[in-house]
Amino acid sequence: MWKQFLSKLPRKASKSDAGSDSSPCNPCDNSSSSGAGGNTALSNRAAAVKRMSSAIFPSSIVAGIEPLLSFMDVPSTEKQNLFFSKVDVCCVVFDFSDPNKNSAEKDLKRQALIDLVDYVNAGTMKFTEPMIIASCRMFAINLFRVFPPKCRSNSSSGGGENDEDEPMFDPAWSHLQIVYDLLLKFVSSTSLDSKIAKKYVDHTFILSLLELFDSEDPRERDCLKTVLHRIYGKFMTHRAFIRKAVSNIFYRFVFETERHNGIAELLEVFGSVISGFALPLKEEHKVFLWKALIPLHKPKMVGVYLQQLTYCITQFIEKEPKLASNVIMGLLKYWPVTSSQKELMFLGELEEVLEAINMAEFQKCMVPLFRRIGYCLNSSHFQVAERALFLWNNDHLINLIAENRQVILPLIIPALERNARHHWNRAVLNVTLNVRKMFSEMDEELFATCQSKFEEEEENRMASEEKRRKRWERLEHAASFQQVTGNTALLAPIVAVPPLAATPA
Repeated sequence: MWKQFLSKLPRKASKSDAGSDSSPCNPCDNSSSSGAGGNTALSNRAAAVKRMSSAIFPSSIVAGIEPLLSFMDVPSTEKQNLFFSKVDVCCVVFDFSDPNKNSAEKDLKRQALIDLVDYVNAGTMKFTEPMIIASCRMFAINLFRVFPPKCRSNSSSGGGENDEDEPMFDPAWSHLQIVYDLLLKFVSSTSLDSKIAKKYVDHTFILSLLELFDSEDPRERDCLKTVLHRIYGKFMTHRAFIRKAVSNIFYRFVFETERHNGIAELLEVFGSVISGFALPLKEEHKVFLWKALIPLHKPKMVGVYLQQLTYCITQFIEKEPKLASNVIMGLLKYWPVTSSQKELMFLGELEEVLEAINMAEFQKCMVPLFRRIGYCLNSSHFQVAERALFLWNNDHLINLIAENRQVILPLIIPALERNARHHWNRAVLNVTLNVRKMFSEMDEELFATCQSKFEEEEENRMASEEKRRKRWERLEHAASFQQVTGNTALLAPIVAVPPLAATPA
């Protein structure tokens, strides 16, 4: 097909004519004074192209219309042919591991990419189907690639521990950046008919684009974020497929690999997608929340993308407040047990969710919620205990607690009493006393009842511990008089053995 297009293009002058006029036909050459300088410049460009190796650029490019020509230097009838010529130049991929290798060819491709960006951005043409095919082919050749396994193994898989590592930058970014810019202009162009383009920006194209979110280069992920958002907005027929494909990425990350570089960027895209969901929410969207977003709290590296994840979840709650209790129960399900840093993050997110919760949903989850908060209050990590105590600075939460104090205070007062008696940190102790005072003023009678019940439970606990200690003492004393029987080793009393008498000679 390319040969059919390129066979129609004007040919360069032959070598025998190079001495007199080696430049291609310039449509802007309409005066003898301006034509001389223009022909000289174009002659130099043509000579540069002739020096290109046919092993690098296809012979059809070198033999076809001059790819270094500007779109302003050709008539409207030739602009589409020039577009194909420049796109063909851009389909050649170079090795950037050696910056000195093919430097002239790299500059030619970079200039062709810049010309294409300017041409598409001008919006003076309409994308025909062959132009869409050529563009999508060029995007696929330049962008869709497999990342080295070595780079993948170094991806941040240990949570916030590797946050200070230097990001890895792709050496080919000088070209990739312009290709992404061209792709963005292409997708955003009003001259692009989505009904035609959707045949080539298809499911395979979108899946390959999503795979690139695992790039080590943060600049590439940032470009992909914008491109994906524009594709989601332009191609409505692909929206359900994009949501499903991103859900699969989340599933694989949470339940299989726990390694991916682009979770934060994908969540950032979906933050704006969720805000555009129509009401009432479809069941598919709720399943995405329960099965894709909430399990993202499980991986160790949740701190890398927690801000974007929290935004997505709060968007769901703003759309449908009834989801708040389910979100809180999901947080409690994945609540960290051994990581204090994750616990601090969860407490911060929990406060944001509680800001948007209503009374009915709060009552559904308040018992397990405040049991967990009680454990956090007694944490030996002072930052966790302090952060849990700071929840009472939230006026909305205080109002919710005041309305349900008959249930909540019996769960919280014992934790506050333990802190007041045994916590080692002075700051935690001071805040604990302030919260105790607040509860005492909220309902003095209920506070006194809870306190006396706690005293009684403490006495029973100490008596039970004393009984257990005495029981173990009796067992140890009894075991010390038992001999070893069979294969069971028991404590046995030490018996002194008298010395042997000397035998007579």
